[in-house]
Amino acid sequence: MRRDELIPKPESVYVKVKCGKCGNEQIVFDRVSLEVRCNVCDEPLAVPRGGKAEIKGETLQILG
Repeated sequence: MRRDELIPKPESVYVKVKCGKCGNEQIVFDRVSLEVRCNVCDEPLAVPRGGKAEIKGETLQILG
């Protein structure tokens, strides 16, 4: 947070991720606390790393 900001902006965002195995597109939070798996093939898409998650699939879009 910058000192001149009156209202702090959130540092976390949602990310549209494409599964590398089946091509399914899914929206995940970029700071997950539990592993997120693909709804179709159960492949891991995001793994928690104590802060920002490690995104395993292809990042398609950052959603505000």
